[in-house]
Amino acid sequence: MAEPYYKRVLLKLSGEALGGEQGYGIDPNTITAIAREVKQVVDLGVELCLVIGGGNIFRGVAASSKGMDRASADYMGMLATMINSLAMQDALEKVGVDTRVQSAIGMAEVAEPYIRRRAIRHLEKGRVVIFGAGTGNPYFTTDTAASLRAMEIGADVILKGTKVDGVYSADPNKDKSATKYGTLSYLEVLRKGLQVMDATAISLCMDNSLPIIVFDVTTDGNVVRVVNGEPIGTIVKEGE
Repeated sequence: MAEPYYKRVLLKLSGEALGGEQGYGIDPNTITAIAREVKQVVDLGVELCLVIGGGNIFRGVAASSKGMDRASADYMGMLATMINSLAMQDALEKVGVDTRVQSAIGMAEVAEPYIRRRAIRHLEKGRVVIFGAGTGNPYFTTDTAASLRAMEIGADVILKGTKVDGVYSADPNKDKSATKYGTLSYLEVLRKGLQVMDATAISLCMDNSLPIIVFDVTTDGNVVRVVNGEPIGTIVKEGE
């Protein structure tokens, strides 16, 4: 079997991805399907970690726009990511994948604290590490947390799993003339205001030359294809 193209990857999933067709809560069939995909990647010898959003349970930005204190709303959002992280840990262990959850907020009864060296050691031992509670700070998104953690653990790439097969010039569900980008530079993403990740996350990746691949995570086998270097989705990297 050919060696995987990427050896250490961070997979970023939106909370909505766990909601399945309903888009909210946690859909058992969807989370089990994602767990099986992750298992296939781990079986290739790839070191994989996960960051999951919390939008299927609670969205801090939406709550703050309706009058809630932004910091309080963001902390609630971080707790939502922990619910998703624990659900994903359970799904992964049910399919035979050793998993550890590390939280940026102290909650010793349910998860380890985030410790960079310990996370790297888990990866080296073939365990999947799920980073919960974002960065542990309000005003930062889980996109930024994904970029930060990917840099800290020395990931080769961030895989951003979405419900569409890449980055488009407009919403392909609303605009039939929307065109898909194969490759983008970080500056193009920022200039065009494309919904890849938020500006802080993109800037972090740009400063450290960390590529981002946006792809459709709902198609069976896509995670394995991306890890093997197949040209799926849209890659965001340094301009030529």
